[in-house]
Amino acid sequence: MEQAANVFRTWDDQHGGGLARKAVIGQLNEVADLLRDSHPHEVSVRLFHVMAQLSKIAATMSWDCGMQTAAQKYYVMSLQASTPGQDKPFGASVLASMARQLLYLDQPQDALELIRLALDGVRSTATPRLRAMLHTREAWSYAKMGRPESFKRATGNAEEAFSEIGSRDPDPDWIAYFDAAELAGVTGGRYLELAHHDNRFAGDALDHIRQAVALRQRSSMRSLALDQVGLAYAHLISGDLDEAVTVGNAAADTAGQVQSDRVRVQLREFYLEIETRKDPIVAPLQQHIRETLAR
Repeated sequence: MEQAANVFRTWDDQHGGGLARKAVIGQLNEVADLLRDSHPHEVSVRLFHVMAQLSKIAATMSWDCGMQTAAQKYYVMSLQASTPGQDKPFGASVLASMARQLLYLDQPQDALELIRLALDGVRSTATPRLRAMLHTREAWSYAKMGRPESFKRATGNAEEAFSEIGSRDPDPDWIAYFDAAELAGVTGGRYLELAHHDNRFAGDALDHIRQAVALRQRSSMRSLALDQVGLAYAHLISGDLDEAVTVGNAAADTAGQVQSDRVRVQLREFYLEIETRKDPIVAPLQQHIRETLAR
């Protein structure tokens, strides 16, 4: 079951949540049935830990499919299971995921409160990689609030924590996704949000998202698609329509290979933005995106 959780997590990262969600929920129900029986303490702890992981994966897959209420239910279930599972760092990661959902729902103040709770709970136990991830969610909250200086400060904290990662701080599998590409992609995405209101941030968005695309493992198709849509958007804001079209076509190609509502939503938003450009160069890209979204 522990291995199954790792397999499902990898599948979600590579392909999106659309295809495997039911299988994860089936496995989760099996673990719940096992927990109704009596087990030695060590076995119970491991079962609760598996339940926490599977619940979080089910939540993320539900959210990725646009099922917000189901996602919230599974996040709460994961958080509850992490306590008897004796894993405070994992509980902090669940709070961070709940905060991310709130950020997508435009509730940055609530998200920030969850992140502060997560940071306080693992201040003495979090590995540098986990601290870096939590600080990026903090920075994301500030970017959503339109507070660029607070965003930069939190981003600096994330980069400092990430620089401290070493072999003496082994990380569990569930945080391994947060690598240099993820740090660059998340940071670039937040600069892009700021650039929507002040195009002086467009250059920073371009630099970070370019780095993310260059570093991103090609097996992480959903993250790559999100990076590419963001990069195309950054080129658009910077006034480089030719490059926006080139990257936009790459984004549409990648988006067609994943089952992710998040990717489709962002690609659709990019489509609506280029629709306002009265330039014949965008017509083939518009057709490409329409075909991708129609699948």
